[in-house]
Amino acid sequence: MGGDFARIATRPSQELWIPRTPGRFGPLRMAQEEGGRLPEVLQQVGVAHSITDLSQKLQFYDFWAPNYDQDVAVLQYRAPSLAVDCLTQAIPHLPPTALILDVACGTGLVAAELQVRGFLQLHGVDGSPGMLEHARARGLYQQLSLCTLGQEPLPSPEGTYDAVLMVGALSEGQVPCTAIPELLRVTKPGGLVCLTTRTNPSNLPYKENLETTLVGLERTGLWERLVAQPVDRWELATSSLESKNGFISGIIYLYRKRA
Repeated sequence: MGGDFARIATRPSQELWIPRTPGRFGPLRMAQEEGGRLPEVLQQVGVAHSITDLSQKLQFYDFWAPNYDQDVAVLQYRAPSLAVDCLTQAIPHLPPTALILDVACGTGLVAAELQVRGFLQLHGVDGSPGMLEHARARGLYQQLSLCTLGQEPLPSPEGTYDAVLMVGALSEGQVPCTAIPELLRVTKPGGLVCLTTRTNPSNLPYKENLETTLVGLERTGLWERLVAQPVDRWELATSSLESKNGFISGIIYLYRKRA
């Protein structure tokens, strides 16, 4: 590979080459490139899903950040809009002044969906400095913090937020299930927690562990489940083994913290 690429080892038998220069894979001719880039984007996403080491995953996201929004658009990734829809439809009286935390905020796709619906009091945290740089450039957050959830606590006092969302980060090598109580800690009594995860075959072991954690917290009386919404067309599948009509599936959970 030439000087425009950096190598990351993802498994003993696999190396990942990713662009060193921002915009290296940006669309040159939009109409042509959207279809033409799909195989490349699917490969990129497949690699992202395959990395199970957290430090390597965060480094991958740093490099991916300049092209992330356009790549997930090619992928037909709908989780941010679906999660915000779930939150606002289940709780239509949530006021626009609600203070909302976007955990693993990435480049700010969830914040963009929240702003469209009138929510302007937004905080974000992410473990990738590259992703946070692009989120900051969006200008949608009042506060952004670098935080690797699972290794350190969220940088907020107990009971700070009216709602907490974590979209797209609950999978192997990203946020561990053991970090879920930390989301509850920073949520106000009576506040909401919205979570998503993929339900394609390769993510099912993680999803089962997540369900065990969610149910356990419910049994101890810390929160109550309001919604568990399966979604068939989550994003385009990276392989036929993961595919259901060309897409992978996912699920959205919505909980209310008990007072």
